[in-house]
Amino acid sequence: MDSIRVFWVLWVSVVAVQFWVPCVLGGDIVHEDDLAPKKPGCENNFVLVKVQTWVNGKEGNEFVGVGARFGTTMESKEKHANHTKVTISDPPDCCSTPKNTLPGDVILVHRGNCKFTTKAKIAESANASAILIINNRKELYKMVCDPNETNINIRIPAVMLPQDAGEILEKYLRKNASVSVQLYSPERPLVDIAEVFLWLMAVGTILCASYWSAWSAREAAIEQEKLLKDGSDDYLNIEDTGGSGVVDINTTSAILFVVIASGFLVMLYKLMSTWFVELLVVLFCIGGVEGLQTCLVALLSRWFKQAGDSFIKVPFFGAISYLTLAVSPFCITFAVVWAVYRHASFAWIGQDILGVALIVTVLQIVRVPNLKVGTVLLSCAFLYDIFWVFASKWWFHESVMIVVARGDRSGEDGIPMLLKIPRLFDPWGGYSIIGFGDILLPGLLIAFSLRYDWLSKKTLRAGYFLYAMMAYGLGLLITYVALNLMDGHGQPALLYIVPFTLGTFFTLGKKRGDLKILWTRGEPERACPHFQLQPSPLEPK
Repeated sequence: MDSIRVFWVLWVSVVAVQFWVPCVLGGDIVHEDDLAPKKPGCENNFVLVKVQTWVNGKEGNEFVGVGARFGTTMESKEKHANHTKVTISDPPDCCSTPKNTLPGDVILVHRGNCKFTTKAKIAESANASAILIINNRKELYKMVCDPNETNINIRIPAVMLPQDAGEILEKYLRKNASVSVQLYSPERPLVDIAEVFLWLMAVGTILCASYWSAWSAREAAIEQEKLLKDGSDDYLNIEDTGGSGVVDINTTSAILFVVIASGFLVMLYKLMSTWFVELLVVLFCIGGVEGLQTCLVALLSRWFKQAGDSFIKVPFFGAISYLTLAVSPFCITFAVVWAVYRHASFAWIGQDILGVALIVTVLQIVRVPNLKVGTVLLSCAFLYDIFWVFASKWWFHESVMIVVARGDRSGEDGIPMLLKIPRLFDPWGGYSIIGFGDILLPGLLIAFSLRYDWLSKKTLRAGYFLYAMMAYGLGLLITYVALNLMDGHGQPALLYIVPFTLGTFFTLGKKRGDLKILWTRGEPERACPHFQLQPSPLEPK
C-alpha cells in the first residue's frame, strides 16, 4: 500500500499540470491589436474563414484562414459563396502591380516586403476578387492596419492562410493545375451541447469522488469509535499500519506540487515531439488502468464480497484480492485498445472513461486535511494557471499551457491528460476540452467539505458541500462564458473557480463560526469515551 501511495502522489503531480484550453482549428491566432486599434476602414471583427478547394474540378482539401481587420466581410453561408479561380501573384509578394491579368480571380501572395493593406490595394487595382496571403509560419496571424495609416478603403476580402496550407495550393498551381476556392465564414453557435455535457462530466466526477471519499472517512471514523469503546490496543497502531490507504497533503507539499508541475510543464514544452507524446500516452494508460481497476473493484465488491475479501500473494505486487485479479485483464485491455485507436473519431470516449476513473481514484486517495492546506494549494494553482496561460507569452513568445495542451510540434492532436467531447453543432468542429487539474484541484477541497459535513453530522443545507459544489459549477460556467467572449482564446479555468470556491468557504465559515476549526483541524473534535471528568473535592457531589 505504501508503494501505491507514493505512485499516486507522483502521478497527481504529472496529471494536474494541464488546465483549460479550447480546441481551435488552424492553430492559435497571433495578433497585434494593442498596436493597431480599430479605425474607419479597418474595423472588421476577426473571423475564421473556411477555404474549400477544388483541383481540376475535383473537391480537394479544406483549409482554415483568418479574415483581416480591413476589406469586405466574409459570406457566412456556404451556399451563397462563389467558386473562384486562384492565380499566383507575379511578383509573389504582390508589393507591385502583378504582371499577370486577374479577371476576378483570387490572388495567392506571400507575406512580407510591404504592408498587408498595400498588398490588398494592389490586388484590388489588378481586378482580383479576393486576396489569400500565405503566412511565413504555421500559425494564423491577425492582419491589422498600421497605427498611422489613413484612407483605408479596401473593397475585397483579405484572408491569411497558414504556411502549410499555402504551400499545398502553390504546389498545385505551379503544376499548372486548375485550382478554385470557396471562401465563407460560418458563425459558431453561442453554446454547443458539448460544453453542457463537459460541465456535467466535471461536476459529476467531483460529486462521485466526494461521496466516495466521505463514505470512506465515515467508515474509518466508525471503526475508530468501535475500537475506542472496546478499549482495543489496535487503535494505537491504526496510523502506523498504513491501512487507511490515504495520503494527506501538507502546506509544503502543496507548494512543491505547483513547483514540480511548472517544471514538468516546461519539460513538456521543450521536449514536445511524437515520441514524448507516446511516452505520455503510456503513463496515462498506466494511471488509467490503476484508476479503472480501483473503481471497478470498489463497485463490484458489493456484489462479490467474498472475492473482494480473499487475497493471494503475487510477487512484486504483494497481496491482491481475487476480484482485482479478475478485473485487471479487462482494464489493461481497455487501455491498450484506446492507445492503439486513439486517433479514431470515437477514441474520446475511452479517454474520458480512463480520465474520469483516474481522477475519482486520486480524489479518494489524496486528501486535503484542512482549509489552510486547501487554500495554499488552490492559491498556488491559481497563480500557476494565470502565469502559464497568459504571462508565459512574455518569456516564451507564446502561451506555454496552450501549446502543450494542443500538442504543437508533436504531430499529435493534443495530449491525453484531458477530458474532451466533440463539438456537435459547431461548423468548425473540434472538441470542448478541460484539463484534469481543473477538476482534480478544486475537487480536493470539495471532497474535504463533504467529509467535514458528514463527520460533523451536518445536514446538506447546514453544511459546506452543497455550496462548494454550487460555487465550482458557477465558476466553471463563467469560464465557458469568458471563453466565448474572448473569441475562443484559452482561458485558465482556475482564474474563475478558485475565487468562487475559496470565497464560499471563508464567507460561510466566518458567518457560522467554524472558520478556526476548518482552518486548523479540518474535522470536529470527538471526545474519548474512556475519559471522564472527575468532580473536584470542593464541588458538591
